[in-house]
Amino acid sequence: MDLTVVAYVIYLLISVALTVWVARTLSRNGKVFLADVLHGNEKLADAVNHLLVVGFYLVNLGFVTLYLKNSDGVTDARGLFDALSVKVGVVLLVLGVMHLGNVYVLNKIRRRGLMEREQTPPVPPQGWTTPGPGPWTAPATKA
Repeated sequence: MDLTVVAYVIYLLISVALTVWVARTLSRNGKVFLADVLHGNEKLADAVNHLLVVGFYLVNLGFVTLYLKNSDGVTDARGLFDALSVKVGVVLLVLGVMHLGNVYVLNKIRRRGLMEREQTPPVPPQGWTTPGPGPWTAPATKA
């Protein structure tokens, strides 16, 4: 068997396994974060989490397959390791950048929700804000 084909098979096995592992880890550990971002709505958090995982798989597996082609043929064991290290390294960097992008966007959403909660008063005003007689009003004139 040609070493280029061996490099393709090893690259696909490693890349797909890493993508699945990262997606499962992010999905499992991201549920708590999403529930906080979505104000405790567990059903919505699960739905958003599932959609993020599907998108993560589509983008990363699409990138893995597009990046499969090796323009230089692999002729020896050293070339095999060189090709694999570059390809798997780029896949890992893309996975990391995607993760950081997701965390950044979700953190922005979370901060916006926290700001909205801080602007909402915890209880309605208690009557002291209604205009009426008080120390700032002018005294009534006697007629």
